[in-house]
Amino acid sequence: MILICQRLLKNTKISGITLFPFILLRKPEDLQNKTLINHEKIHLRQQAELLIIFFYLWYVLEYYYHYFKLKDSFLAYKSISFEREAYAMEDDLNYLTKRKFWSFWKYILD
Repeated sequence: MILICQRLLKNTKISGITLFPFILLRKPEDLQNKTLINHEKIHLRQQAELLIIFFYLWYVLEYYYHYFKLKDSFLAYKSISFEREAYAMEDDLNYLTKRKFWSFWKYILD
């Protein structure tokens, strides 16, 4: 389910965020952004594969690992395997139809 949360996301640079089972978007016009929606749907699949709680635990652990290594919050975020997969495949609107189980794993090993 996709929700518009202008108040929640208004003071952030975040256009969208996925909190299973919801995709939260900052602006109503983002509903037309197929790339953003696809990026967030990839996160929904990742979250489902890891039974939600393990996704969030892994996400936070990986973020801090990269943050302490890189000393840069944005680079740490971009280095998270879940984000790497979602950014790499967000333009392929058919990706989720052919995506293999735990496909984010190859982005950990890269």
